[in-house]
Amino acid sequence: MSSDILLDVRGLRTHFFTRAGVVAAVDDVSFTLERGKILGLVGESGSGKSVTGFSIMGLVDKPGQVVGGEILFKGQDLNRLSEKSFRRLRGNRIAMIFQDPMMTLNPVLRVDVQMIETVLAHQKVSRAQAREMARDTLGLMGIASPEERLMAYPHQLSGGMRQRIAIAIALLHRPELIVADEPTTALDVTIQGQILSEVQKLTQRYGTSLIWITHDLSVVAGLADDVAVMYAGRIVEHGAVGSVLDRPLHPYTQGLLDSLPSNNRHGQRLRQIPGMTPSLLALPPRCAFAERCSRRSGACEQIPNMRVASGAHAVRCFHPTKDEVAA
Repeated sequence: MSSDILLDVRGLRTHFFTRAGVVAAVDDVSFTLERGKILGLVGESGSGKSVTGFSIMGLVDKPGQVVGGEILFKGQDLNRLSEKSFRRLRGNRIAMIFQDPMMTLNPVLRVDVQMIETVLAHQKVSRAQAREMARDTLGLMGIASPEERLMAYPHQLSGGMRQRIAIAIALLHRPELIVADEPTTALDVTIQGQILSEVQKLTQRYGTSLIWITHDLSVVAGLADDVAVMYAGRIVEHGAVGSVLDRPLHPYTQGLLDSLPSNNRHGQRLRQIPGMTPSLLALPPRCAFAERCSRRSGACEQIPNMRVASGAHAVRCFHPTKDEVAA
């Protein structure tokens, strides 16, 4: 494995064993992430992108289970770690930012207590040093009056400020990998833009690798180096962000781009992808997008494999929107 590759996910499968049947939430997902790079993981609700992130973090709860594949972090398979070993890694070398900051913040504890305890859980430093680290990290996130914020309770802060603090907690130990699960979705556009800019600067400064999970292609366009588009538990297109967004090969990616308001004429109805995402309880043994696709044919009764188009741009489709895909 190249020394530049920090994370190598190979054939990841995560299933949920329910009374109604087995839900294949993540099915044969593979990708690599280099040090200091940002990967945008994009898809509709229910596509499996968040479960992919939770699988990497070892946070899949019952009835969910990682049933196959490897998650290699610096060459070490995270699936084989004991819970104790994973806890030492999680929050230290690998961190997660949740969509709801209150999944990170305890509502009955002041911010300083929470940040200091986070530092002390992984580093042997004094409480004064831990507090200094907490204050400095808030400053790095562009938070004004960090001492004042440390003394606040979460309910005294705005939603944008709570999310900034949650991101600051994830950055406390300067992790090598951060998984961010739609952390700016609930924020207004101005605050979202500020946070994205600050996160991008911090990843560049510390060489942190970032997986940014989102349904918003416009966010990925301005943030990520690479993008992986997920549909029904599988990656259907992957490549450099400029290549995928400028020359989408999968009809689903094209549909997502066509549905953006900026790509529709003023006064006309928004274009949308017809139909609904299939149930993951009973996916047929064929292309999961076939029912919604205008390009389908008899070949789509099989499950397509990922095929390389050019460079690192790959697509899982029998009838890509461009003709340069290798057989």
